[in-house]
Amino acid sequence: MAEHHKNYSIERIGPFEDLLKRDFMGFHGKYFIGEEMGLTGCEVSLNRLPAGKGMPFVHTHRKNEELYIILRGSGVFFMDGEEFPISEGCIIRVAPEGERAWKAGDEDLYFICIQAEAGSLTQATLEDGVRPATKASWMKK
Repeated sequence: MAEHHKNYSIERIGPFEDLLKRDFMGFHGKYFIGEEMGLTGCEVSLNRLPAGKGMPFVHTHRKNEELYIILRGSGVFFMDGEEFPISEGCIIRVAPEGERAWKAGDEDLYFICIQAEAGSLTQATLEDGVRPATKASWMKK
């Protein structure tokens, strides 16, 4: 369970290997963290798909684009009728209307999926970031 503080939330879920113990509507290995963490601008899921298993359906979204970040493993990504290989280090952005599905290869596929409403980002890090005078312990001399 997440700990909620004034300006942050933290949850220690443990090793990603343990994600198969989590269940989302009958899908083992998928953990949505948005509600638990109190996210207000995006949804995030942590995923572990066992070797050889695949999504049982193709899906699209009404509003949300998705960003898939492949952390470990390999597999195949289905996108708008095409299939291409994916592996550790692949990053895939999918528009809401994109038809998508994926399958793990010979090893478990670990990935993070971030969803946010398409077109909702109004400023990026350089425009939004502010540097207060505060110093962390490793910055003090």
